[in-house]
Amino acid sequence: MSLTQPTKRKSRWPVWARRGLMENIATVIIAIGFLMLFQPFALSLYTYSFITMLFGTAMFIVVSKFPE
Repeated sequence: MSLTQPTKRKSRWPVWARRGLMENIATVIIAIGFLMLFQPFALSLYTYSFITMLFGTAMFIVVSKFPE
């Protein structure tokens, strides 16, 4: 039985496409859509709020499958 630690494989994914950063970006997009939904000033922001939240949610679901 070997007690050596396994070597870590270097991921081929670019740094900007890692899960941590992209999940944070998706969360910010969802938060922006939420703020757009509850602001009382511009109807155009309210109109696109659902699409923004939907895009952020879909992005979060896809990005959660990315490697660390």
